[in-house]
Amino acid sequence: MQDNLNTMAPVSALGTEDRASFIWKCYAHVVGAILALVAIETYLFTSGAAAPIANAMMGSPMIVLIGFIALSWGAGHVAHRLESTMAQYAAFGVFVFLWAVMFVPILAIALMMDAESGGNMIESAAITTIVGCGALVATVMITRKDFSFLRGVLVWGFFIAIGLIAAAWAFGWNLGTWFSVGMIGFAGVAVLYDTSNIMHHYPQDKYVAASMALFASIAMMFFYILRLFMSRD
Repeated sequence: MQDNLNTMAPVSALGTEDRASFIWKCYAHVVGAILALVAIETYLFTSGAAAPIANAMMGSPMIVLIGFIALSWGAGHVAHRLESTMAQYAAFGVFVFLWAVMFVPILAIALMMDAESGGNMIESAAITTIVGCGALVATVMITRKDFSFLRGVLVWGFFIAIGLIAAAWAFGWNLGTWFSVGMIGFAGVAVLYDTSNIMHHYPQDKYVAASMALFASIAMMFFYILRLFMSRD
């Protein structure tokens, strides 16, 4: 993927201060995107807008699964091709809004299940995602290993996931616990790959695009961790 980055020197070639500044900007933007996503979801559910969105999408759960994977992959794909900072911000904003809409059905179901059982699956899934992603990010930062070789794994994993969802849709298969576990692993590989790119391959002016790619992987991990928790309830 990094062959589509611009011709500026990669962040790994910068001085310590510039490199630290780039990494800080990336993770600050990821946190900002998470807060924006939470704000949008809060508005959708408190305003009542979430109900019609959920009702419309719950009738086609396989489309939601395909759409979510495609959205996460598309964000990373777009991130590597945008040149101007304004274009990166605009794309990031659009993708965060689309993620918010895609999350509505699963969050609505989780909230109903929590109301019936007195549980807190959404909070548990969020904490698990934060801990898991934190461990993966720390692994890259501590080892300083270049995980760009995982690109092939992600490409094959993407097409296998789409194929499984399409087959389940066509033949009425149930994509249960093991599919969620596999997709959590896939998202974990994506977090490793994106974090490695942030440390080694992105040029200094692409901190917004880098943040968008990493946020996509984190969002996908949260989606499938929540799906796994719901299947076990």
